Amino acid sequence: MTPSNPHPDPATGLDTAAQLITRITGELGTRLGLVTLDGARRPCPGGHTPGREPAPALVVVAHGSRDPRALTTVTALLDVVRALRPGLDVRLGHIELNEPALDDTLRGLPTGGAGTGAGAVLVPLLLSRGYHVKHDIPAAAAAAAGPGRPLRVAAPLGPHPLLDEALHARLVEAGWPAGAPAAGHGVVLAAAGSRDPDSATDTRRAADRLARRLGVPVLPAYAAPTEHTPTTVPAALRALAERGVRHTAVASYFTAPGRFATQAADAAPWLAAAPLGAHPALAALLLHRYDQARSTAPGAAPHRLLTSA
Repeated sequence: MTPSNPHPDPATGLDTAAQLITRITGELGTRLGLVTLDGARRPCPGGHTPGREPAPALVVVAHGSRDPRALTTVTALLDVVRALRPGLDVRLGHIELNEPALDDTLRGLPTGGAGTGAGAVLVPLLLSRGYHVKHDIPAAAAAAAGPGRPLRVAAPLGPHPLLDEALHARLVEAGWPAGAPAAGHGVVLAAAGSRDPDSATDTRRAADRLARRLGVPVLPAYAAPTEHTPTTVPAALRALAERGVRHTAVASYFTAPGRFATQAADAAPWLAAAPLGAHPALAALLLHRYDQARSTAPGAAPHRLLTSA
């Protein structure tokens, strides 16, 4: 993980890299403290304590991909989530293309008596607002919810300071200067594209945040351009070149490998970062969105959570 300002983001008060490392270390220390000298396990925060209602399950909702690396990557990410919060029931559901399907995952949730079930929080493994976040996932939750099975839908992951951290780390892994880059550097933030204007707004905000962090121009671009996200990755590369940028990296605004991520990386003239994958900042962000949604009423609109990053 790359060094960064140890103070919280002033706009949100949320963790930067140094604080994330401290918090993860503290959580791991807490987990070790749950084991007694004889090997027995004490009750775990986030899990079930006898006599208390269990915490809602965390259902991570992935899009799905024909690329077999995507499922492997998402599975590894969920393992990091479980390591950060042992005892929490963490499940996976896909919108399409992969198993388990979201509907099947929701049907498999336990059901208690009226008012007794812990239910679940659905956290989209998606980076911006769009049709899946606003319609598909809430519809699946509404169809599966019932007495003893309250379901909440969290906001999408981005934009957020923890995504800034993961994007920066992936760029450094690919060869981006760890310190302040020299003049003539720039980044194309490659995303999937969407017909929803809110998705374009979120991606532009993510690009602006990354530009401030890196101190270089960052342009959003899209592997599947639409009316609201018309700029292709090659077009963004040309635009930066016209501004005198000689070393342009492509940052992958994708959670896992797939056709669009590969297509964007292949267009890179210099270096291309890997998708966000199982980065610990992404795992921490999934848990942050889960915790946010737990404080909202079941059925609340997920995009409203974006008012509090």
